[in-house]
Amino acid sequence: MRVQSHFMFLLVLVLFSVAGVWRLSSLPDLQVFGEIKSQAMISEKVVALTFDDGPTPDKTNQILQILAAEEVPATFFLIGQEVQQHPQLVRQILAAGHQVGNHSFSHQRMIFKSPAFVAGEIEQTDKLLRDSGVDGVIYFRPPYGKKLLVLPWYLMKHHRVSVTWDVAPENFPKIAKDPQALVDYTVQQTKPGSIILLHVMYDSRQATMQAVPQIIRQLKAQGYRFVTVHELLKLEQAP
Repeated sequence: MRVQSHFMFLLVLVLFSVAGVWRLSSLPDLQVFGEIKSQAMISEKVVALTFDDGPTPDKTNQILQILAAEEVPATFFLIGQEVQQHPQLVRQILAAGHQVGNHSFSHQRMIFKSPAFVAGEIEQTDKLLRDSGVDGVIYFRPPYGKKLLVLPWYLMKHHRVSVTWDVAPENFPKIAKDPQALVDYTVQQTKPGSIILLHVMYDSRQATMQAVPQIIRQLKAQGYRFVTVHELLKLEQAP
């Protein structure tokens, strides 16, 4: 009986340890090595609107039309596999004045992966983005926000900034299905320097696509100005 109790204690301890590591790997404002940015520490009402995944033909065109109508720039963190299929969409995003970042090649959770896997995911996507016309700094956003040891170590060694977020309304399932709830939550949670995370590239995210114009308009009404992630982080560095 004592052996069984000891085993159960160790099992619970291991489970809590695994849960703790999993939670640690997901924190958007914490990274073991290197530089991570979940927001800019500024007092000016300036924010960055960011979109993950894609590019996909119909949805990319739709969101570009919305952003053009609202006259705001955004930052798109794109998946290498999708870029490989649709390089012309990257050129359209750039031509519209938006920023493009790296969201890995295959969108796998980049924890418990080998250094070679991590390097391949990032470098293959970098090359595809460069070939599609991206120049200047390429920020990296971890798929699902997951990062533990190998990924942060690689980013640090290559002087790369990991960009996450501080406003992510779709993390809450009930909110993610309701356009008005998405608008309300995003507007309430946004503050100067916020990096807003949204997804619009697939049919399952239609509620978010519907919410984007109102998110922009309501934040503008509160005096907010929209910039790319690169521009936002430069404001933080300004004297």
